[in-house]
Amino acid sequence: MKSNTLTHHPWQFWIDRGGTFTDLIARKPDGGLIGHKLLSENPDHYEDAAIQGIRDLMQIESDKPIPSGNIEVVRMGTTVATNALLERKGARVLLAVTRGFRDALRIGDQSRPHIFARQIILPEMLYERVIEIDERISAEGEVLRTIDLESLKLELQKAFDLGIRAIAILCLHGYRYPQHEKAVATLAHQIGFTQISSSHDTTALIKLIGRGDITVVDAYLSPVLRRYVDQISAALGGTQILFMQSNGGLVDSSHFRGKNATLSGPAGGIVGAVETSMNAGFEKIVTFDMGGTSTDVAHWAGQYERTFDSKVAGVRIRTPMMDIHTVAAGGGSICHFDGQRYRVGTDSAGADPGPAAYRRGGPLTITDCHLMLGRLQPQFFPNIFGPRQNQSLDSEIVKNKFAQLAETIKTATGDERTPEAVAEGFLLIAVENMANAIKKISVRQGHDVTQYTLAAFGGAGGQHACRVADRLGIQKNFIHHWAGLLSAYGIGQAQQRILQERSIEEKLDQTLIPKLKKLLDQLSEAGRANLKKEGVPSQCIEILQKVDLKIEGSDTSLQVNFDTEATMISTFEALYLQRFGFNCPSLIFVVESIQVEVIGTSDEERQEGGDFAHSQNKRAEPLSHVQTWINEKLTDTPVFDLQKMEANHRIIGPAILIEPFSTIIVEPGWAAGINEGKDLYLSRVTPLQKTTTIGTACNPVMLEIFNSLFMAIAEQMGVTLQLTASSVNIKERLDFSCAVFDPSGNLVANAPHIPVHLGSMSESVRAVIRKNNETIRPGDVFLTNDPYNGGTHLPDITVITPVFIKEQIVFYPWTSCRHRRPQPRLNACKQYLLK
Repeated sequence: MKSNTLTHHPWQFWIDRGGTFTDLIARKPDGGLIGHKLLSENPDHYEDAAIQGIRDLMQIESDKPIPSGNIEVVRMGTTVATNALLERKGARVLLAVTRGFRDALRIGDQSRPHIFARQIILPEMLYERVIEIDERISAEGEVLRTIDLESLKLELQKAFDLGIRAIAILCLHGYRYPQHEKAVATLAHQIGFTQISSSHDTTALIKLIGRGDITVVDAYLSPVLRRYVDQISAALGGTQILFMQSNGGLVDSSHFRGKNATLSGPAGGIVGAVETSMNAGFEKIVTFDMGGTSTDVAHWAGQYERTFDSKVAGVRIRTPMMDIHTVAAGGGSICHFDGQRYRVGTDSAGADPGPAAYRRGGPLTITDCHLMLGRLQPQFFPNIFGPRQNQSLDSEIVKNKFAQLAETIKTATGDERTPEAVAEGFLLIAVENMANAIKKISVRQGHDVTQYTLAAFGGAGGQHACRVADRLGIQKNFIHHWAGLLSAYGIGQAQQRILQERSIEEKLDQTLIPKLKKLLDQLSEAGRANLKKEGVPSQCIEILQKVDLKIEGSDTSLQVNFDTEATMISTFEALYLQRFGFNCPSLIFVVESIQVEVIGTSDEERQEGGDFAHSQNKRAEPLSHVQTWINEKLTDTPVFDLQKMEANHRIIGPAILIEPFSTIIVEPGWAAGINEGKDLYLSRVTPLQKTTTIGTACNPVMLEIFNSLFMAIAEQMGVTLQLTASSVNIKERLDFSCAVFDPSGNLVANAPHIPVHLGSMSESVRAVIRKNNETIRPGDVFLTNDPYNGGTHLPDITVITPVFIKEQIVFYPWTSCRHRRPQPRLNACKQYLLK
């Protein structure tokens, strides 16, 4: 077979190397795009999926070299770093830290992932060995103890002789005064260490724990990435390779580091969703990426939102990353019944054995629910199942398993439900879980998602988009024609980006502005120089200068554009009010850090998908009609081939749309239109029913849904409290509890916070009700720490807020916090009404 000849432009390859599948999109020499998907690991047939995909698309035999001259660039996102974290297969790392702090990273912070665990299991450390550096520099830059390089050299040599070649260097105030870290790095280089990660170079931010964690991660993962980069580079000759970073930008392979690689693939999906939505005219979106194991969601309203503190594979990571929230709800999420309630996940059937329908003895999953309800049809699915991988999905085993489960539920609860109703119940719960995940990155931040478009992608996104939108009050869905490969497509649309940050921790005033301007300009010029080295022309470089502001005493910063003092404060106050619902006047503002984002813009034309014709009237011809369960009855539902639809076609739900990489469900009350680029626009055409009578009988489905809703409220109370607090006990030690009570003072839901309050919290609410039942009015807030009425420790101050609907109390949100210095005038045995 011969390779394609070069006609107009060299080939481009956009690759998302995932854990299970590797997705590729190639821009051919004639400018057209072609997609491809193959297993990420298949050692019997090829060594690397990305290289094999390039061979397949260029039609090059395995024994022939890839003609690198015919390839302009390869853009890639990879899970190599994430897999190394998950499997703990990174490099052997030596941690060199200031004397006295050898156990600081192991002690970590005050987070408690399993609040009721009787035995604390500390996370596994990524470093293998620790040595202490005999040095000390004060927070003001005074050298308190000169570094002892002679004794340090002996310790470094011992580690080197044991075969350790990666070192993470962490000095107490190295983010601001790096001279001792630089001296250690020079010594390590002389000894022969091949991977040297210094904290000031990895992330020049305050806080020893976070800075140390990411420095160790960088030392642990960078050698693994370097080996993979070298392998790809050898196969592609001199072809330029750009890798996707966790922050949403591309970087040349020579600068690709472990600290920026853990969200490489998901970040491409966000970029793809944003770029395609903007091209289609949607300016505010919620991204909804649903795969087989989990669902990733993110918010976008004009700029990418990033977080500095994340946890990946159980490891704390402090570096700019796309703010992506992941929930364990995917097509492979397992359906459970615990004797009272339905549960979905958090475990997944994965690819092996997979859902029950995959003919490998797997459990019932969300995919099986769709099959049971007729929303997935075996005849439109590839025949890749069974021992010989030539059979369709197994509908019979799914029906039998749901029939058995329905009988189990009837025996346990007396609830008589058909197997189809059981499947529908699990599907409702999964949708609720995903909607709650979206609330965490939107409603919790003060965004009104009813004005947004839901951008759905991933293999299962189109099956759930309409239902998730209904749970959030969203009226519009957008599904791009590359939705099944959108992470790869997004990597192709991404830009080269360099993010650099510096800690400041100074009060904002007029005297600080010139200092900030000087530092921002220095970082800007350094980033510009780096992009020029990567081949980006000066005229294609854009620079954004940001400032992270916070209220004095708080740890929660909000990012604003660098400007005058008054403008930055005004912007901060607007963002704070939007997010938390209040503003505190006459406060002192502190500049926590500054950030510069240097972007290499592209001069290539955007790939426009075309406008949606909202007056679509032409009737599309269905492939066939199938029977699906809708509202507990069989409904005749048309099936359409998306590839055969035209720009003026309009489809009214219910309907099923099929395309090569996914299935899309158009729910009743929704309509689907299509543009010239084969992108789908789904809109709600009949108003959604606001209320539904569910009766008073115990319903195991609604029990789980309302449990999830109330738990989400209690958890969001805790997050808001932590983010707005100034007390160290609250913002760092997490010494607080949040709960929701009914009008009688009975517990509805308590978040997994401090368990010490569980026994007495109900009594404090009932005490407020007993003493004030006839006088409680809307707007009242009660503060108490009375030990005779549900109080615990005297510094534990409890706030109880009645919530009214039409002058009737419906709930009592309850919060108790351990304060550092309670007001002396407060009588510990009294109750206060705050107006």
